[in-house]
Amino acid sequence: MIYSMTGYGKSSAENGKIKVDVEVKSINSRYLDIALRLPSSLMSKELDLREIIKNKINRGKLSVIIQIKNSGFGDTVLTVNKDKLKNYISLIKSLKKTAKITEKIKLEHLLANKEIFESNEADLSEEEFDVIKNTLDTALNELQKMKLNEGKELSKDLKKRIGLIEAKLNEIEKESSSSVKEYYEKLKEKVRLLIDDSRFDSNRLEMELAIIADKADITEECVRLRSHLKFFIDSLDKDSDPGRKMNFLCQEMNRETNTISSKTISTLITHNTVFIKEEIEKIREQIQNIE
Repeated sequence: MIYSMTGYGKSSAENGKIKVDVEVKSINSRYLDIALRLPSSLMSKELDLREIIKNKINRGKLSVIIQIKNSGFGDTVLTVNKDKLKNYISLIKSLKKTAKITEKIKLEHLLANKEIFESNEADLSEEEFDVIKNTLDTALNELQKMKLNEGKELSKDLKKRIGLIEAKLNEIEKESSSSVKEYYEKLKEKVRLLIDDSRFDSNRLEMELAIIADKADITEECVRLRSHLKFFIDSLDKDSDPGRKMNFLCQEMNRETNTISSKTISTLITHNTVFIKEEIEKIREQIQNIE
């Protein structure tokens, strides 16, 4: 079963001391890209939290927001460290002087430095961190449920498009068997009209025409294309990480379709290959959403 890279998960929990809210959003990305927004009391645990996420998610751009409120002490209170503020202002003035900048120091310049602020948040106990980890895990599970549901819809759409390609391939194979024979007979008739020489070797002529007609035969390409379609469905149903494999199969399907188009002498087959290439492109776009 495939997972989409798009999803959302949310969870809340409390243990009497703290209340934890976790929100997780995921969108498409070639790799796993995690953006964490944490309160200062969790900064030292960032690596642990990232490991929890990596164990659940393989690919996607994730936005993870974790908020903590102290149940018994109200909201977090921020204060300014006056010594750090004075040092920071002194540093800005020195930089202005060195760089010959005349712009005045503004409040926004000071607010950009988070180190001058202090909070009343105490260090988290192991028990409290366990609550946070469990809440994050629950939010990730909710995210995975949504991604799985999205994946089911993607799977239905991909199978539908593979079915459309198979239908066109059936038409191509049916048309191919008659078109090559027809091509051979037309070539033979044209040559017969152009050449009126009793000394001409008719057996040699037929052999050369057969070789030319054989070059227009697309049987092998059709067999390989059908094989790629089968492997695509197998990967969709059975592989745990099918995205890259299916992308490769799309490339191979497109290659065989282009070869069929270049070799065929049938207008109907040419039109069908155009349709198949359009469907392959749609499939390629869809599999970019697969984790």
